[in-house]
Formats: sequence, structure tokens, C-alpha cells
Amino acid sequence: MTITPAVNQHPGGIRSPRPFGQTPTAALHRIPEDLEFNVPETDPNQRRAAVFAHRGASGLFPEHTRAAYMRAIEEGSNGLEIDIHLSSDGEPVCFHDPTLERTTDGAGALADLSLAQLRRLDVSSWKTPKLPSRYGGRSQQLMTLQDTLELVTNAGRDFRLAVELKHPSPFGHKLEDRVLKVLLEFGWDPETSRIPAGEHSVEVSFMSFYPGSLMHLSELVSSDKLCALFSTVTEEEVRSRLSHLRFSAAVKPVVAAIMRGTVRDSESLVWNSKVGLAGPGVEYVLQHKAEAKAWIARGAIMRVWTVDKIAHADQLLDLGVQELTTNWPARIIRQVTPEPAGSERQMAASLSI
Repeated sequence: MTITPAVNQHPGGIRSPRPFGQTPTAALHRIPEDLEFNVPETDPNQRRAAVFAHRGASGLFPEHTRAAYMRAIEEGSNGLEIDIHLSSDGEPVCFHDPTLERTTDGAGALADLSLAQLRRLDVSSWKTPKLPSRYGGRSQQLMTLQDTLELVTNAGRDFRLAVELKHPSPFGHKLEDRVLKVLLEFGWDPETSRIPAGEHSVEVSFMSFYPGSLMHLSELVSSDKLCALFSTVTEEEVRSRLSHLRFSAAVKPVVAAIMRGTVRDSESLVWNSKVGLAGPGVEYVLQHKAEAKAWIARGAIMRVWTVDKIAHADQLLDLGVQELTTNWPARIIRQVTPEPAGSERQMAASLSI
């Protein structure tokens, strides 16, 4: 029998955390064998493609949590991909959805709550009720941009941070301006887009599905650090965008046309070299191989998301894609890492010729 726990409301619409024993069965998450997945010690610069951890190692741990980010660094990811929204008091918070329901015990719009209120949310039990202690307690899992920068500048190696600006934002371009302010406070150099980290550095790039965000950033950020995101517009994506609208059926054709127009605008940024990074979804690339090859030939860097299947990784590598974003960094790192000479796999391959 499943027990449905009573939910206590806090001021501001934040629900109190559910005790572990009362977590609904659907939310329980068994940590798979990948928890102890060992990645070979290799030079990240020698890989066939750079690997970015999508919202951290989010296949294993709850997305955008300290645990997911720390695990991604441990696994040897070249970089982190993070999404940024602003809290009501203007703090850049690492969070994907504009609303809280899917990944927290709260409800409503993230933008309506202050950082202090967001800190009180449980952002991890929905997937992993009990986290390994080395990744911090439950109250430490919500990550701000500042928290993330503190983490990656202490990675002990060169690292990359791919920052996605989430639009539409109720704060408009204040979102970009606040992100830049925090980066500058950490010593970010606009000319190189790097943050010093002792003997190492953190390279920052900026991404968005909204071309206006990239054009706003272009006043300070060089084009080679700007990434236009886009994907094939499906019926499911249109329905998702309309899910909160009362008269969704009536406006569906208009919204679908706007979404397709935005994709064309993003493609145009790549074709016209307004941005140096193309960020299509994996399905888009597999349906537009000629465009992908042309962009690469023209000098663009392809950063493809979300590459979780080994077969997809192989197809993208064959196309010459330089960067892969994945929920399972350890798996993809193994796939893009050349086998050392004399390895068992290389020997087996030579014997089969």
C-alpha cells in the first residue's frame, strides 16, 4: 500500500520536505552500477570529443545538484552544462524548469521565490532520497552560479562551463547582466572568457535557444564563446510549450510557427558566423547531416545534446562533432577516449583483422 503523506505549506508556497519513509514509490531511485564506474586516467585533451555533463552527472544523481556536479568532475568531464534562472531577488540559480513541481517539493514559479526560500526546498529526494555523504547534505544540493563557480575553480585542472540562459525570463536581459556580474566578481576576463583558477582556468561559454540573448551578450562576449541552441520542433514540444495556456488549441498554430521561426533564426546565427558554436539536439543532427558537416567545414564547433546512447556518440564522432553533452559522462568519456597502445581491446581488434 502506498502512503500519501500530508504536505505542510510554508509561507511563499514552499512545501516542507517529505521524510524519507514517506517518499512516494515513484520517486525512489536506485543508484545503478555506474556509481562505481571507473573512468581510465587519460588526458582530457586527447579525447576524440570533449564531454560536457548535462546538468551534471544527471543520469546518476538529481539534475543541477551539488552531487551531480561533483560526480561529473570526479568522472573526468571536460565541463559542466548548467541552466540559469533568476530568483525573485536577482540571484542566478542553477535550475532547468521555470517551475518547481518536477524536481522539488515546492510549487509555483521559481522567479517568485527569493534565494533564501529556494534554499529551503528539497531538490534531491525526488530522484535520490539518500545521497552519498561525500556530496554534501540535502540542504546543500541547490546550486547557485556562485556555488558552481566555487566548485569548478577548485577542480584542480582546466575546466569548461557552458552556461545556458533560460528564456523567456520575466526579468528580460537582467538575466544575462546578473550572470556577467557574478562572473566578473570571480575574475572572468571577457577577452578570453576565462576565470583564473590557480595554475588552471575555467573557460566559460554562453548558450541559449533565444537568439536575442546571444546578441545581447555579444556586446561583451566574443562570438567563439556563444552557442546557438536549437532542435527539431516536434508536436510534443509544441504541446509542452502550450500546457499552461487555457486556450492552447486556438493558439497552437501560432506558437508552432514562432518556435520554428526561432530555430531558423538560430541556424542563421551559425551560417552567418555570428556565433562560433552550434548547439543542436542529437536528433536534429542525425536528420541534418549535410548542414552539420558544412558548419564544421566552415569552422564552427558542434556541441550536440543530449548524447546518452553509444550508437549516437559513434555517429556524431564519424561526422566530426567536437563536443558531446550527456547525462552519463562516464559512459561517453570511455567511448570518446582512444585506447592506449597495447590494450586488450586493441589487441583483440588486430587479431580479428
